[in-house]
Formats: sequence, C-alpha cells, structure tokens
Amino acid sequence: MKLEILTPDAVVFDGDVERVSFPGIGGGFEVLKGHAPLISALKEGKIKVTSARDVISYTVKGGFVEVLNNKLTVLVEGATKN
Repeated sequence: MKLEILTPDAVVFDGDVERVSFPGIGGGFEVLKGHAPLISALKEGKIKVTSARDVISYTVKGGFVEVLNNKLTVLVEGATKN
C-alpha cells in the first residue's frame, strides 16, 4: 500500500509500505493492506512504518490520517525521523 506523510513544509515520506502504526487520539492502531476506509485524528506520538526492507519511526505532532483504497495520507503539524 502507498503511504504519504506530509507537513506544511515538506513531504516527509512517500513510498510503499506493509503496515503502519499510528498514535490515534482514542488509542494506538495499525493499518494493513485492505483496511477499511478510515479518517482519524492523531495525537502527538510515534508513527511506525514497516516496509519490505526496514522499519522507520517518526515522532509527529498532532494531525490526521486518511485510509482509502490502500493509500494512506497523513497530514501532521511536524514530523521528525527517529
């Protein structure tokens, strides 16, 4: 599935992934291929991105994620790669 992590200033990540964990405001959750459509608010925390080659994590400020047709679009105030 395709993941884009966007801030007001830059594209932080754009690529294919296998799974992504998010810090939702109601609790953490994970998205895998074929996930049902979803829009969720995110709190400050870590996004963990798992691809075929590696695992990357980003510390993010609050924002939103949209999941639709195996495409995840993440809009956050700021993101720092860990």
